[in-house]
This record gives sequence, structure tokens and C-alpha cells, in this order.
Amino acid sequence: MSDAPAERIPRPGFLDTPAVAAVLATLPGARAVGGCVRDALAGRPSADVDVAAPLPPEEIAARLREAGLKVFETGLSHGTVTAVKDHVPVEVTALRRDVLTDGRHAQVEWTTDWREDAARRDFTINAMSLAPDGSLYDYFTGRADLAAGTVRFVGDPDTRLAEDYLRALRFFRFQARYGLGAPDAPAIAAIRRAVPGLARLSAERVWMELKRILMVPDPVATVALMAETGVLAAVLPEAEGLEALRRLVAAQAPADPLLRLAALIPDGEASRAARLRSRLHLSGAEADALTWLMGVAPLPRPEPDVDGDALRIFLARREGVAPEDVQREAWLAEARDGRDRTPLRARIAAADWPRFPLQGRDALALGAAPGPAIGRVLGDLRAWWIEGGCRSTRDEALAELARRIGGGSGGTSLGG
Repeated sequence: MSDAPAERIPRPGFLDTPAVAAVLATLPGARAVGGCVRDALAGRPSADVDVAAPLPPEEIAARLREAGLKVFETGLSHGTVTAVKDHVPVEVTALRRDVLTDGRHAQVEWTTDWREDAARRDFTINAMSLAPDGSLYDYFTGRADLAAGTVRFVGDPDTRLAEDYLRALRFFRFQARYGLGAPDAPAIAAIRRAVPGLARLSAERVWMELKRILMVPDPVATVALMAETGVLAAVLPEAEGLEALRRLVAAQAPADPLLRLAALIPDGEASRAARLRSRLHLSGAEADALTWLMGVAPLPRPEPDVDGDALRIFLARREGVAPEDVQREAWLAEARDGRDRTPLRARIAAADWPRFPLQGRDALALGAAPGPAIGRVLGDLRAWWIEGGCRSTRDEALAELARRIGGGSGGTSLGG
């Protein structure tokens, strides 16, 4: 097939950024590839610019270093290095062809054939390349598919999936972002057949793709398609129903992947939170937020009319919980029961969060002996303060603490 470009397009601005321009000028025949080309054609910003070149990776690294760029051999065995200029990284990869694949990793050989390199990519919209002069090389009608909103595998879908089963999840991510109308039927049929292979994927990669799917403006149709094909049950067996997710999106809740993940999971089951933490390898912060959202914490869910003393009590009982998690909690409660909590979220955002005015050193200053009893009496005193609507001043709380330390009526003597 001729390597003549299909057409010349207006040069996107990323070609003139210093790091990208330096890489392209240093490597003969190099082109921008993949997502940055796709997004330029779609009129979307691209976070990263990747470059490919018809040279062996060792020669790519040597030429870049000779040109004064910093080079990190981030994936040399797979033909990839990272060039850095002015603190801006550009991933550069040698043209490749697959020799052997195992469903997740591939053994590759270097080539100078651009079409051969494009043929090993996942989707037609990701298989385009762009020369520095704006010449677009499109071997598999990627531009037409992009315009039509069709996410289509390059070549045979079963072959592409057998090379890397993560492509099943990537299909849904790109379908959610670029798809229009009905999804590509051959792709969906192949994905159904590939579901057993998803068990071979690492938890980190699964969660990375799930997060990206859940972050699109409206993931409902895509998640429903994942459920219908069996993919959702394979990668997220804890999910049960989409109604809460639909309500979240309809209410214009933030496109928060943890919030949306929690909406897919039944409320109040600690065992499910623990399994998700382990199975998806969530970070500590992610796991804590998800556990809170799933209702494992022994606190009543936020009611829409909480205000005044009740709001202060509500917030005081969440001391130590990140404010964004409390807002997530209100969003999720609305998604679960359908009751509007817009005013409540505004009250939470504007509230002066109550803080218990005493600490352990206050008890010591009053003559209490050091020890665990101080923690117990302060815990009881904090409960007293909360039950009073968090209205007691520091002086009033100190007086109550002194009474309890002194063993007054209903108190506990903690004297040294």
C-alpha cells in the first residue's frame, strides 16, 4: 500500500511546542502518533504527545542525546524512550511489529514500515500518524470513523483482543468519549467472546480503565453496555444495578469516579468495600473514601432537611472526614433515594464546621493523671457537647470537664 498521506491538515499547535519540535527535528521521518492526532482531529486538547520513528530504539536514544535532550530508557525492550526538554516529556517509540503475544504483553521486532506499525494498534481512531508538515497518514480510515463516532478495532477484533485483553476495557473508554449511535457490532461480538480473558488483567490496569470510563461526562450508556456484554460482571462483580448511577448523572453530580463507583455498589456492606480495596488495589485514600461512601461508617445518612443544631451535629460527627467525602455522601444519598439534597450540599459548603474545643492537655492542666482514662472522659464529654448542638463554649466545656475530673455528680475522678 502506498505511504502517500491521505491529506494535509492544518498543523495543530502541539507540533510547535519546543519539546515535540525538538524530537521531530532530531529523528528523520518521525511523526506524532496516536491520541494526540485523534484529539487534534476531534478538536480536543491532548494531555500528551507521543512520537514514533522508523529507527531502532538505541539509535533513537543516541540521536536524542546528541541533540542535547535528556533521555530516559523507560521501556527500551519494547522500543520506547522518554525525551525531556524544558521539563516536558515526550514518549518516543520505534516502529514495531508483534512477534508473539500472550494476551497482555508482546514480543516485538523493529520495522521501518509505518503501515505495519499502525496495524498493531488497537482502534482505527488511534492508528493515525501526523508528519511535522501536517501530512496525515491514515491507513485504516480512522478519520472517517472518528467523524462517524465509530470505535472500531484495527483489522480482526478477535485478534486484537487476544493480543491484549485490556483492549476490551479500552473499547468502552473510547466508546464513552467518542462513540455516537450504536456501537460497532463486530467489536461487541468479539468482546463477548473475550470476557474470560479479562481474568488475566492486573488489578491496577483494570481500575485505571474503570476510572477513566467513570470520569466521562455521562458513562451510563457505556456501563450498561459493559453489563450487557458480561464485561462489568467480570471486572466489577460487586456492581448491582445502574439506577443510582443514572440519578447521579441526571442530578449533574461531579464526574467523580469514586462517587460513581459507590453508586454501582449496594449500600452498607463492609465486606464488599474490603474486597474492592484488595481486588482493585485501591490507594489508601481511595479505599477510605469508598468505605465511607458505601455506608460502612455507623452514622445515619444525611437527610435533605438537616439544618441548625442538627446540621452542626451532623458535621461534628464527621470530624476527621474530608469535606469532599461529606459532599460525596450527600450526593450518593440523593442518588440512592431520589430526594433532592441541593440545599443541604450548599449548607454543608457554607457551614463553619464545629470543632470540639478541648484536648488532652486541658485535662492534664486540671490535674488529671496521664493515662487512657483521659481519652475516655474526653470522648464522653465530646458526646455531651454534640448532643447539645455543639453550642457549649470552651469555658463551659472546661467547667464540665473539671466537674467530671473532680468526680462530681455523674463524673469520674481522674485526679493524680
